[in-house]
Formats: sequence, structure tokens, C-alpha cells
Amino acid sequence: MMELMNLATGAIAALSLVACLFFLRYWRSTRDRFFLYFAISFGIEGVNRIAMGLTRQADEDTPVHYVIRLVSYLLILYAIVRKNIRR
Repeated sequence: MMELMNLATGAIAALSLVACLFFLRYWRSTRDRFFLYFAISFGIEGVNRIAMGLTRQADEDTPVHYVIRLVSYLLILYAIVRKNIRR
């Protein structure tokens, strides 16, 4: 069962980093901060998953991982709210 958890953690980390690169490409072409915030968020999530896999702390309920994930999701929410606020 632990091997399956490590495989899933690695897959989530890889896909998060791919999403980070995807949004960085759009940020480079548009210079819209919306895409930059998404890229940072997915980058944080990818690095967090790599750290979870390397330290063998697959328990996602630990406070450290929870706070990192919360920051990542708050960045996405901030980007969405910032994009939709009228100036």
C-alpha cells in the first residue's frame, strides 16, 4: 500500500510542476499576474509533494503540509478575486 501512496505522490508532484510550467508560459506571453499566481501555487504544491515523498511523510494531515497547501490554495483564490475586482 505504501508503494501506491509513493506513486500517487510522485504523480501529483510531477503534474503540479507541469501545471506550473504551463501557467508560466502563459504569464510570459501575457504578463498577466493571474497566471503567475497560479504558477506559483502549483509550484508550491509540487515542491510540497516532493518533500512529502522524500521525507516519507505521506500523511497529509500534518500541520506543515496543511499550511503549505492552504497558502497554495489562498494564492489561487487571491488571483481569482484580484482578476474579477473592478478597478
